[in-house]
Order: sequence, then structure tokens, then C-alpha cells
Amino acid sequence: MKNQNSQNEENNHDDVCEIYHPHEDSIERAKKHILDDDEYSDLSEFFKIFGNPTRLKIISLLSYEDLCVCDICESLGLNQNAVSNQLRILRAHNIVKFEKEGKQARYSLTDLHVEMIYKMGLEHLNE
Repeated sequence: MKNQNSQNEENNHDDVCEIYHPHEDSIERAKKHILDDDEYSDLSEFFKIFGNPTRLKIISLLSYEDLCVCDICESLGLNQNAVSNQLRILRAHNIVKFEKEGKQARYSLTDLHVEMIYKMGLEHLNE
């Protein structure tokens, strides 16, 4: 048992440098890619949008075709209030847009970037 404990202790530190020796040239290159704190905050807020399962389901549906609110509701088995609330959040963050077609509102993703983010996340999970 003692041998196993000492092995576990050794493995607990595999993820850190055994000696602390920063490389100045690497640090300088890395610092050139650091954004302003406000940009990281905005990016964090953007990714929070993708943290809600209902919003992800809506994004998923709209990544295949534009749909009216009724079609989204029926596809997800949700009432119009629930879907409308999520669509309002998605619109406020420029994820979806809509056009009125008579008495119906037809939704689509704002651009290809949103679809790519969704599909890349899905692809990453399926690896």
C-alpha cells in the first residue's frame, strides 16, 4: 500500500514544471495575444449564451433551416412563452434574427459563425 501511495504522490505533480524557469521569448510572444479585460468579459458573456440547453436546441434547429416560432415550439415540445423568452435572449446577443412573414415570425441564425461555433462544440464532444 505504501508503494501505491508514493506513486500517487509522484503523479499528482506531473502537470507542473519540475523547475521554475520562465522563457522570456515565449512570454513576450504570448503577451502579444492577450486581450483587454473588457474583451475577455464580453467573450465570456457570449459563451454563456451557449450554456443553456433550450437555447442550444434552438441554435441546433436553426443551423439546419430557418423556422417560424410555431415550428420551433412543436419541434422542441415547448410552449410559445418558453421559446419566445429564449429567442429574445438570443436576439439580444445577435445570435438569431427574425423576419415577419404575414402573421408569423421566421427565425434564422445571424451568420455562419454561430453555426460554426455550435457545430465545432458538437464535433469536439464527439471525438
